[in-house]
Amino acid sequence: MRRDIFQAIADPTRRAIIALLALQAMTPNGIAEHFDSTRQAISKHLRILTECELVKQEHQGREIYYHLEIQKMKEIDKWLEQFRKLWEIRFDQLDNVLSNLKKNKK
Repeated sequence: MRRDIFQAIADPTRRAIIALLALQAMTPNGIAEHFDSTRQAISKHLRILTECELVKQEHQGREIYYHLEIQKMKEIDKWLEQFRKLWEIRFDQLDNVLSNLKKNKK
């Protein structure tokens, strides 16, 4: 079953796992050390992230390393871009209002 990216990033633990994997590939045990969760709970989060293709597994000897799939993260960024533009427009409008208020006080 392939999951939706936004379902995956809705959970704060999964977002924290993504942040860890953005720095370096890690084993499930290495990831679990950063949380007050069971190894099984972390495995479930990793399975969800894998199903939506945000992380990939890489076997190195007997270890499995998880790493972030940057291309998939770009899908999230693309969706957020529409809101980023809207926020920038609103901040520019706010700057104009504040400038006008400042001028009127003088």
